[in-house]
Amino acid sequence: MSAVVVVESPAKSKTIEKYLGKGYKVLASYGHVRAFPKKDGSVDPENNFKLTYEVIKDKEKRIAAIEKALKRADTLILASDLDREGEAIAWHVKDELESRGALEGKTIQRITFNEITKTAIHHAIKKPSNINMPLVDAQQARSALDYLVGFTLSPLLWRKVRGGLSAGRVQSVSLRLICEREQYIRDFKPKEYWTIEASCQHQTSPFTSQLHAMKGKTLSKFALDHGVAARKAAKQVEQGRFSVADIQKKKAKQQPAPPFITSSLQMDASRKLGFTARKTMQIAQKLYEGIEVDGEPVGLITYMRTDSIALSSDALADMRDYIDATWGKDYLPTKPRIFKSKSKNAQEAHEAIRPTAITRTPALMKTTLDADALKLYTLIWKRALASQMNPAILDQVRVDMKSKDLVLRANGSVLTFPGFRKLYIEGTDEPSSQSDKDRLLPAMQVGDAIDIKEVLPKQHFTEPKPRFSEATLVKELESHGIGRPSTYATILNVLRERKYVNMEKKRFIPTDVGEIVSRFLSTYFKDIIHTGFTADIEDKLDAVARGEREWRPLLHDFWIPFKERVDDTMENVKRSDVTHEETDEICTECGKAMAIKLGRYGKFLACTGYPECKQARPLDGDAEAPEPELSDQKCELCGEFMLIKQGRYGKFLGCSKYPECKGIQPLEKPKDTGIACPDCGEGTFLEKKSRRGKVFYSCSKYPKCKKALWNKPIEKACPECHAPFVTEKITKRRGTEHVCAADDCQWIEQIEAPE
Repeated sequence: MSAVVVVESPAKSKTIEKYLGKGYKVLASYGHVRAFPKKDGSVDPENNFKLTYEVIKDKEKRIAAIEKALKRADTLILASDLDREGEAIAWHVKDELESRGALEGKTIQRITFNEITKTAIHHAIKKPSNINMPLVDAQQARSALDYLVGFTLSPLLWRKVRGGLSAGRVQSVSLRLICEREQYIRDFKPKEYWTIEASCQHQTSPFTSQLHAMKGKTLSKFALDHGVAARKAAKQVEQGRFSVADIQKKKAKQQPAPPFITSSLQMDASRKLGFTARKTMQIAQKLYEGIEVDGEPVGLITYMRTDSIALSSDALADMRDYIDATWGKDYLPTKPRIFKSKSKNAQEAHEAIRPTAITRTPALMKTTLDADALKLYTLIWKRALASQMNPAILDQVRVDMKSKDLVLRANGSVLTFPGFRKLYIEGTDEPSSQSDKDRLLPAMQVGDAIDIKEVLPKQHFTEPKPRFSEATLVKELESHGIGRPSTYATILNVLRERKYVNMEKKRFIPTDVGEIVSRFLSTYFKDIIHTGFTADIEDKLDAVARGEREWRPLLHDFWIPFKERVDDTMENVKRSDVTHEETDEICTECGKAMAIKLGRYGKFLACTGYPECKQARPLDGDAEAPEPELSDQKCELCGEFMLIKQGRYGKFLGCSKYPECKGIQPLEKPKDTGIACPDCGEGTFLEKKSRRGKVFYSCSKYPKCKKALWNKPIEKACPECHAPFVTEKITKRRGTEHVCAADDCQWIEQIEAPE
């Protein structure tokens, strides 16, 4: 038999071709090969939702290469990923080749594998199946829904808010969650409360306690709500004579978390490593597709887009052997710990994310993986192994000390057996305040006298829930059943790309445009961008994937009321209803009300009498402009010190002798790439930012030399035309590529596959 095997990425194709050997030609599709044309009408509701596809322009050569290879083969093996998107890619490749007559007389097989190892690949080859059409239908329905929402809502936003905006079915719900949290923070009213902390001593051992009860009543959180009451209570504690009245002891078990699924991997990588969801998935993709180990490429982890928390019996056996050999029987449960997924669909993948070989420890991988890949691999390795270790055991102690009608309470716990915690502790979303965990208490008995050394009344204020981080937003989306493993990273990235959110201290803050878009959609399409509605759509798509319902009726049920709402909004809602917000402020020029409006650079105050009255000013125009700050940089024109000033496009350096000297320069000096400019031969490429914040690279001899690049120059000669350098090009559709900088050379090399 001679066969052509089609996978998604070139990195994967090289690994698999080595495993399969002679008789197999492995080619990459580089992700999706077909898509909806970028024009309205690709999904036709008037024709029973007929879908029109076209081959993506730069994928024509991929299809042509597969078609050519098939002329010398008798079998086509479709080996794209094992989720619904991978199933759709397999179907598109097959359908396109069939339409060209390339599959006549050929055997068509579909194989899937959870890990890229020699054993897994050969096992998959021996057990081929057919394309799972319900999965394909579910993916087609999702794409069609997203297309209909995007091509229908986006023009509405252009008319009612401003041009260039976009809306998406899931991204709009995510934006709404971010904006609602921001409004909640603005509206939050802090509430004061006090606690009384006592520094105690039993014999020679100090410890801390807190006032727990007064006059026979347990103190609620707000029982002491002002300083006078707190200081009065503190005085009473100082004057009391305390002794131990009650001691409660109990053992508590802390169970390990299950192995990673896609969302939990993204959350913990964000909490512990500071990785974005996008970065996490890019690194995980590399670990899955294959890294060269001891001269042979091997996949280091199982498939990374999954909802399943199950582990294979072989993996469980290997982990148990490793735990026994490394830490002994005390750390090994009597039987394997089996986790059950809460998801009805448990996604289409069959296992949680785990190392393909537990004996391939992070220590052994240090010389093989780069720093970030090693960090992520270590996280996956530890979490998977810890899930099969015995629970941690803690001795928890609670001591009540009494003096008349006052009760002080001290809590503590001691880790008596680390169990899985010897290897791994799950990250938390928010930093916790000082807790009683791991706080040691001295050995005491009922009746023992306690000395009070110091009493401190402490003032506190309630705080609102914090803004969403990537980890907490993914957690929130998952809790509502919104999105699926392959979509989280894309959702978060789209919000940033559209300038609907900014990131501050790794937290999402909505921009003015983001808030107006969210308010518009919440007002006129409240049910459609409601978390419950979106989750219900996801459940219906899952039902399609399981073969329990048809996809066209699903689209019909969504489209009819949605289109009616869009048409009504287009006709009856004015732009000013959306972008103008009247205030109590009166225009000093004409006496009419001032309104908050949305401009090119965000919100501003303008007279409602426009265009007759053109009075306008920044929203915070009443605030005094801050004085420019003196910097340590000197003007390149006159040698005087520069000032840090605020301009329309952000902060910049301006000469302190302005207006006599008009020298300006960026606040951050451009980074020198060290790569020589091919046009003038004198300068080097500097990394700069445009007014809109986009990075570009221009010759250091500007304006004498105007050579500039949008793609990052890389110090690597083109292997085809021998140009002195190539550039790095990153796109959603093609991933990361190295491209020759010479205009007349077509050399391209893929470095990272698209997500």
